[in-house]
Amino acid sequence: MRNFLCLALFVGLLAGCEGSPDQDMTTRTARTVEDSLAINFAGDFDGPLGIQLWSVRHQLGEDLPGTLQWLRDQGFQEVELHSTYGMSPDSFRQVLDQFGIRATATHAPYERFRDDIQALLDDAEVLGLSHVGIAWIPRPQGEPFTVELAREVAANFNEWGRIAAERGLRFFYHPHGYEFQPADDGTVPFDVLVAETDPQYVSFEMDVFWVVHPGQDPVELLRKYPDRWSLMHVKDMAEGVVGDFSGGAGPETNVPVGTGQIDYAAVLQAAEEVGVQRYFIEDESTDPLGNIPQSVAYLEQVTY
Repeated sequence: MRNFLCLALFVGLLAGCEGSPDQDMTTRTARTVEDSLAINFAGDFDGPLGIQLWSVRHQLGEDLPGTLQWLRDQGFQEVELHSTYGMSPDSFRQVLDQFGIRATATHAPYERFRDDIQALLDDAEVLGLSHVGIAWIPRPQGEPFTVELAREVAANFNEWGRIAAERGLRFFYHPHGYEFQPADDGTVPFDVLVAETDPQYVSFEMDVFWVVHPGQDPVELLRKYPDRWSLMHVKDMAEGVVGDFSGGAGPETNVPVGTGQIDYAAVLQAAEEVGVQRYFIEDESTDPLGNIPQSVAYLEQVTY
């Protein structure tokens, strides 16, 4: 409650609140948008680069305006959403606008697309989004993602993607790794999802970490389906981590981009070749405020 009382004052006065994700953030809230830094792409990668707000969800819960100012100070002008932190879409957009930050994509629950898609798309329009998507498919706990479920989900994706397109929005799915576990006959459910969804209505967001975790090669996967990838989560995996099909991993497995086991020069080159439209850093470590600037610095200089 205290955070939102402060936020209400902020929207009207563009003033900060006491209490922040780190000791420097309180003073940073007083800086104007014009003073904020921009991301300087001096290498071969040129974005557009945003950040998935899930990365700083804890900080946003403690000090929303201060955290947004910190992100703006890192040069971010674009974000992907997973929540509006208890605010109406209109109010949340007003806050983003105060910082010169634009939301271009969001993740929403599978169940909300199923049960309340028009209201979801209403919110997306208010927020000014171009992409709406799903990052997790519900299934009984511990059970694999089957070919049969992939076919059922693909039919739903086609319908939801068509409805989204009618509203001028692009529907996408973000795999989490469990989709790559082969059936007994060798059929891979992810391949079924791609084959049975209409490219006109359904695209995909590659989270590079969650492609590597189940043992896939992100470069090969980008080139295998060159017309299907519209978005990318840029996230690196610690050296020595061996993944699985669970769709889960501890925060210690996340490291700054360019410091882990993923060959990001090759990934970004392939992503550019196949036409990935937007890139978002996602950091699920215990130190996102330390890692994110390192990831940005790598992406500013990477060559391929």
